[in-house]
Amino acid sequence: MARRPAPEGVRQPGRTSRPRLTGLGGGLFCGASMFALACLDHLLFGGSATVYGVLFLPVCVLTALWVRPGDLVTAPVVVPIAFTCGLPPVTDDGGGGFAGFLMALVTTLALQAGWLYGGTLAAVLVVTVRRVRLVARRRAAQGRDRARSVPPGRQAR
Repeated sequence: MARRPAPEGVRQPGRTSRPRLTGLGGGLFCGASMFALACLDHLLFGGSATVYGVLFLPVCVLTALWVRPGDLVTAPVVVPIAFTCGLPPVTDDGGGGFAGFLMALVTTLALQAGWLYGGTLAAVLVVTVRRVRLVARRRAAQGRDRARSVPPGRQAR
């Protein structure tokens, strides 16, 4: 008895799929992850900015890997925003009220700019590689389609 092929929406066993996030979903994933990791950093390490920066790098790469091909440009944009969203639990306000907290937030952002640039650069590199592969795959598919459309007696130019 022959088996019918599985419907398109059903996952085949043995084939893994990775998440496909929209631009907004990538921003929400990245921002929520950074805030949760910052809270965890605050609880375990007392708000170490270095630990926060190290945890930022894999979140950047995952965001760039999981965003849909049509939304690739959004990954390098949402990553710095997410870095800033996660800073409040790591920032020490110094007892200066809201103005002191804002000043400490800006200071922390300035002092941790290396991690911010590194994570953004990692996202840009992943997105660039994914985009180059996507364009190459599309060109190869177009070439195959053109080769199929040429009649058997004719030669493609």
